[in-house]
Amino acid sequence: QVQLVESGGGLVQAGGSLRLSCAASGSFFSINAMGWHRQAPGKQRELVAAITSGGSTNYADSVKGRFTISRDNAKNTVYLQMNSLKPEDTAVYYCNADVHDSLYRLPTDYWGQGTQVTVSS
Repeated sequence: QVQLVESGGGLVQAGGSLRLSCAASGSFFSINAMGWHRQAPGKQRELVAAITSGGSTNYADSVKGRFTISRDNAKNTVYLQMNSLKPEDTAVYYCNADVHDSLYRLPTDYWGQGTQVTVSS
């Protein structure tokens, strides 16, 4: 079993910054892509940013130029640096990872429990 534990959420004023972290632990062979999603009240969950094991990244248009995703493969950790935060960034942020945890099946998609980010105006 694999666990993803997020940290770094909180309350920040508009224009401020936060850094989210998500560490994977448990028994697995490798982690493929990792990513961050968010879900605001009354809205569907949306992809914020993703990064492959080789470091290729992609971002939602709404966060390009403000957010940066990175990962430390040695620590099985993915980060999301969020700058110039806006009230509309307020949401629960979830990390996910595509994990190769068995020799007998395709990689499994795991999710963290979520961390609240609130941006005040």
